[in-house]
Amino acid sequence: MSQSAKPVHWKLVIDAADPHAQADFWAAALGYLVEDHSVLVEKLLSLGHVTDADVLEAHGRPAWRDLAAVRHPDEPYEEESGMGLGRRILFQRVPEAKTGKNRIHLDLHPGPGQREAEVGRLEGLGATVVRRVKEPGGEWVVMGDPELNEFCVA
Repeated sequence: MSQSAKPVHWKLVIDAADPHAQADFWAAALGYLVEDHSVLVEKLLSLGHVTDADVLEAHGRPAWRDLAAVRHPDEPYEEESGMGLGRRILFQRVPEAKTGKNRIHLDLHPGPGQREAEVGRLEGLGATVVRRVKEPGGEWVVMGDPELNEFCVA
């Protein structure tokens, strides 16, 4: 592998009206953990680098007002910041509402014969069925998360 082809660390970022509610939904949907950034938040508050206007309380601890993230429970993370170093989704607050179809989405694969049970479980968490697709290439259910970001259950 050449030097220019070195793998790049990345995270998926999703715009949100309520990043903390989105993080809670997706943590439950994927079996991920909501990241705990409280150590970093408290440190930056004590140093005066951020103000109380930049934070709120989530899960009984200080958190960023406009950002929340989830990470795979088996992936490493930075203890000082709480940020995951592997599979991770960040939700960032934006002022505008979602207006169109996603150009990128997650496909969830619960396993053979588990699609309908998974769709029901996700509906219980606040997702909605957008449509059911049956094509020669396969079947899946297009769903919307609580802010109507589309994802599929295959």
